[in-house]
Amino acid sequence: MNRLLALLLVSVIYGCSEKKVVLNPLEAALTSDHPKIKRVMDSVEQYEVQIRFTQIDRSTGKPLFKNYDFQVNENKYFYPASTVKFPIAVLALEKLNNIDSIDLNSRYFVEGDSVESNFAKDISQIFAVSDNLANNRLVEFMGMDHINHQLDKKGIEPVRISHRLGYHSDDPSTKPLIVFENDSTTYLMEGTINTTAEPLDLSGIKKGKGYFEEGELINESFDFSLKNYYPITAQHEVLKRVVFPEAYAKTERFELSPQQHEYLLETMHTVPRKAGYDEATYYDGYCKFFIYGDTKERIPDHIKIYNKVGFAYGTLTDCAYIEDEKNDVEFLLTATILVNKDGVFNDNQYEYDEIGIPFLAELGRQIYGLELERKK
Repeated sequence: MNRLLALLLVSVIYGCSEKKVVLNPLEAALTSDHPKIKRVMDSVEQYEVQIRFTQIDRSTGKPLFKNYDFQVNENKYFYPASTVKFPIAVLALEKLNNIDSIDLNSRYFVEGDSVESNFAKDISQIFAVSDNLANNRLVEFMGMDHINHQLDKKGIEPVRISHRLGYHSDDPSTKPLIVFENDSTTYLMEGTINTTAEPLDLSGIKKGKGYFEEGELINESFDFSLKNYYPITAQHEVLKRVVFPEAYAKTERFELSPQQHEYLLETMHTVPRKAGYDEATYYDGYCKFFIYGDTKERIPDHIKIYNKVGFAYGTLTDCAYIEDEKNDVEFLLTATILVNKDGVFNDNQYEYDEIGIPFLAELGRQIYGLELERKK
């Protein structure tokens, strides 16, 4: 039996002769006999699972939070993939809030790129279908130094955003933006030169036994040391500041107008079909791993999932606030899992659909079920 699971069970068995031991909700979910949970927990070391679950109590009239963790470790690296798009989108809104000449609907394009967009569209695409190009345009708008500085200023750390998504570039410079003031007038927003990333020194920063580069297998561990770093603790803090800003001092909050905050929350829970995407390809659970990730069924209207997922290099992560308005259920859940059985990266041989997404979906269902039964 897996050592960590055994420790959980021993803690339950020990003292049973004296009194009944009650598992905390996260322990209860992870010791479930459901095969989608059990097959991961039986070999949990290989999957590099980290989870933070936050229970919310409103009995005093304001939300109180209680965290439950499983293997959460800021020094144990996992690749955050598209989860970094969440703080990038939020900080883009914040920057817009501090520039009088542009707003959410301002049209623009990156110098040298023929694609014209606007900020509202980019943020919608980031949450609905996790669009890389939309994210990268916002990176050009702000620059990595601005992103990292603003997160640090709000006490959200450790974090390091060092590159765009969809491709990795060592170029720290961002490109200028051409912004439309009206239909015929444009102006130039200059690019920035950002700090060159230093290699991260973290446990697990080199993974696996090999990787493909330009079609050739390299028989060495894959080095993530220059990539983005956004651990579970930081992800959870960004989410809490967005959903529950009143729980933080003003200096720790994102500086969003009421209209921006409302737009952000609405966009975060909107499923792809409601954002104009083809449901056959972009089903409700496409970017909602918890509870619905392993089904193509529609999410009921009374359940809203405010989240951001990431999936790349065999790593799946979801960071979500889940609210069931009908049954008075709400909780925060962030989890990551690595599914790369052959230990080779960039070979597109990952067990996303077979193991990773089913685990996260069932984890969400287990926690939801326990919260549904909990006396408020």
